[in-house]
Amino acid sequence: MNLQISPKEEPEINLTSLIDVVLLLLVFFMVSTSFVREAELSLILPQAQTEPNARVSQIDALEISITKDGSYLINGNLLSNSERETLSSVIEELMGDNFDSPVFIRADGLATHQSVVTVMDVLAKLGLVEINVSTLTLPEP
Repeated sequence: MNLQISPKEEPEINLTSLIDVVLLLLVFFMVSTSFVREAELSLILPQAQTEPNARVSQIDALEISITKDGSYLINGNLLSNSERETLSSVIEELMGDNFDSPVFIRADGLATHQSVVTVMDVLAKLGLVEINVSTLTLPEP
């Protein structure tokens, strides 16, 4: 009769299958993750909710329209070029001494933001303070 105590074997953990599972999970999460795009902005443009203001007559007001290619129209007349100096001189000529009258800016939806900012910058340098941005009134459903 052999009563010798046999040495116990140390238990081993096979890490090969665990590494495979972790690698598969890593690949799955990398493929299924959607990345946040912080560079994109979601803009909701304004829409008119009220009737136009009746106290301002169109004779007193200056209307500057910006087309999609960046051209400027002042009271319906197309400017010869889109330079800042041309825009400034025409506005000064039309406004005369009446720099407290309102100015309406109407920009095409495809116009560049820089064109609108240029108009606002010229108006601010001339000292015009009542600047309005025209919006589109959508028909009632």
